[in-house]
Order: sequence, then structure tokens, then C-alpha cells
Amino acid sequence: MRLLPFGECALLVECEPDQVAGVTGALASLPAEVVPAARTVLVRAASPDLLGGLRREVSRILAGPLPAAPAPRAERTVVVPVRYDGEDLAEVAALAGLSEDQVVAAHTDTPWRVAFGGFAPGFAYLDGGDPRLVVPRRATPRTVVPAGSVGLAGAYSGIYPRPSPGGWQLIGRTSVTLWDLERTPPALLRPGWWVRFQA
Repeated sequence: MRLLPFGECALLVECEPDQVAGVTGALASLPAEVVPAARTVLVRAASPDLLGGLRREVSRILAGPLPAAPAPRAERTVVVPVRYDGEDLAEVAALAGLSEDQVVAAHTDTPWRVAFGGFAPGFAYLDGGDPRLVVPRRATPRTVVPAGSVGLAGAYSGIYPRPSPGGWQLIGRTSVTLWDLERTPPALLRPGWWVRFQA
């Protein structure tokens, strides 16, 4: 891991993808904003004069053992109903060497962890699913993917919160609202939470 300065009042922890959850959990109690991504964790102090103390505390925490990834908890698990009729379901089945029913079972039988958000407001990158579902992105992205589309790309699953371009393999769709400015917080899926897909 590397700890790097990031602007006037933030630090960036560079780490391996399988360390992000542990780093995020270890730093969660700090009086700072902690934002996970695919290979980094941003730690932002409230002001530049707090950065020195924050750097010392982050360095101390990272020198010790990282906590294990937490198990799914009911109060932090969102059940997402899905109609598995996506345009790419047959292609995903062929890539994975499974039947379409086996793809659906693999997607629903394992809880997915919300690793980080990005791409668009409300879009969550979900990891930790069945390893048989690791499939490449589409060779040619679509110009418009409908809101609520459930897809796979690499080791991630995700749900498009609004119509947008995208290159994920679409396996289904849901009517769940992922981003709502009337909700606090607006994002339904938050890092460290879990998603359970339901056919």
C-alpha cells in the first residue's frame, strides 16, 4: 500500500482491489470523509490544518492488520427484484459455460457487496459475486442503456440508475429507484452495504 497526498486536505491510499474493503473499514472511525474506489481509498480532512494529524492516524492504522470484510447484515442488505430477460443473457451464459437458468441462479444465490460508487449518481459497483460470472464488457458499447438495466462487467455487477451509454453485459432489469434527491442519502446503495438479487 502507498499513502499519497491528494490536494490540500486529502490523502489517497493506493492498494490492491481485495484490500479496499479492509482499508475502508479500518479508516471508517476517523473524523474524515472516507471514499472507496476500485484500487484506492480517498481520506479527506475537514480542513488543510487537520491534514498532518490525519496523515499520522492513517499511517498508524495502516501499519496494523486490516479487519476482515464484514458479513452481510440484514439492516444493510437491499433486496433487488430482477426480471432476468436481458439482451445479453444468452451471451453471458455462453461466456460462462452455463445455461441461462444457471446464470440467474449464480447471480441470485450469492450476496453482492457494494464496493464503491461511480460513473453516474446512484451507480454502484458490486463485487463478491459468483466467480463464474466474471465476463468481459461488450466489444461495442450501446449508445443508450435503459434505466434499471442489470449488468455484468469483469468481476462486477451493477444497475444503471438512468438511461446512459454503457458497455456492460445486460442480463435483466429492475424497477428499483437507485438515486432519489428526496431520499437521505439520495443513493440507495452505499459502499459496505450488500445487495441480494431476487428473480
